[in-house]
Order: sequence, then C-alpha cells, then structure tokens
Amino acid sequence: METKKNPKKDLRNRSLLFFQIGLVIMLFISWRAIEWKTDKEEIDVGMVDLDMLEEEDVPITEMQNQPPPPPPPPPAPEVIEVVEDDSEVEEEVIESTETTEMEIVEVEEVEEVEEEIADVPFALIQQVPIFPGCENAKDKKKCMSEKITKHVNKKFDTGLGAELGLSGRNRVSVQFKIDKNGDIVNVRARGPHPRLEQEAVRVIKALPKMTPGEQRGQKVGVLYGLPINFVVQD
Repeated sequence: METKKNPKKDLRNRSLLFFQIGLVIMLFISWRAIEWKTDKEEIDVGMVDLDMLEEEDVPITEMQNQPPPPPPPPPAPEVIEVVEDDSEVEEEVIESTETTEMEIVEVEEVEEVEEEIADVPFALIQQVPIFPGCENAKDKKKCMSEKITKHVNKKFDTGLGAELGLSGRNRVSVQFKIDKNGDIVNVRARGPHPRLEQEAVRVIKALPKMTPGEQRGQKVGVLYGLPINFVVQD
C-alpha cells in the first residue's frame, strides 16, 4: 500500500531558499570577522620623527682681508744736460756710403753649347747615313740597306757552317754603329758558334766609310741591326 504525501509539505520544494539564506548568513559572519581583526591591528603610517635628525653644524668660512700689492716704482726721471750757448759741441760727421764711381764689368762672350744627341736607331733617323754610291738615290735608306746586304752576301763565308758540323738553316744577328765620322764601330754578333760570330764581325768591319747620319741638323751615331741567314746543305 503506497504512502500518500501532501505535495505542499514537501521540503524539497524550498531547498533553494534555504541555500540562499545559509549563504547570506555565512557571508555576514565572514565580513564581521574581517572587520574585527582589522580593528585590532595597529597600522604603521611610516611617519618620520623630525626630532631624531641631528643638526649638523656648518663651519663659517671667514674672508681674510689681504693687503693690495704695492704700486710699481715710478719711472726714473730723464737727465737733461744743459749746455751753455758759448760752449763748443763736437759734431759727428756721418760719412755717406754711396759711391759716385761706377765699376764697369766686362762680360765675356757666351758660347752657345749644342745639346749632344744620343745615338739614334736606323729606323728613326731623320737623315740616314749615305753608303758610297747612294748619294743620288731617291730612297737613300733603301739603297743603303741593299748595299749592306749585297756586301755581306759577297764577303761572308757560308762554308764555315759545314766545317763546324752545322746543318739546316742558321742565323747570326749582328749589331753595329755608324759614328759621327761615318766609321763602323761597336760591332757585336751572336750566332750558333763563336767562329761564325767572328766571321760576321770581320765582314761588317769591312764596310766602307759612309757619310754620317744627322738628327735635327746635327751629326749623330746611327745604330744598325742586321740578321745574316744561311743554309747548310747536308
């Protein structure tokens, strides 16, 4: 048999109300407890007692009165010598340094010294040396080269190459100078054998005397280079 209850008397319907009343009571009790604890504590406001600071005595500096520096001594009075009108005064005679006599210096005649021009290569010379027989040639430079080549081909002993055991094509480079007098000087040669070099020097020294070359109207030495080529038949 089921027990019947009155729904109006069921306490579960008011559980929310009871919970709210209990929460209010707990909050009130907590607030009072905090207020009571705060009243008991002393609050330190951090005030500073000015009487605790000691007064510091600052010494007073006294200004000493220093005496002013002594004034500078007065300048010595000028001594004026009084001379009577009757007394004789010696006068100093100042001699003049100017001379009335003029010294004439003779200037010797100045000699003009021509600037010496160094040796000029054959390719840059203005007026080439003239080989005998090229005086009337239109192109004296070409004429001179042909004459020197013809002289070397005629005088050089090409048989030396075979005697020295050489073969094939050989070359001897020769350099010399035609000086201001037209003479052949400073002959140097370089080749595959000393005897060939000596033969080349002998042949070049046998060149005839020439008319010297000129640069800016002045006789100068002319440098000339010549290769001597020959073939030794096996």
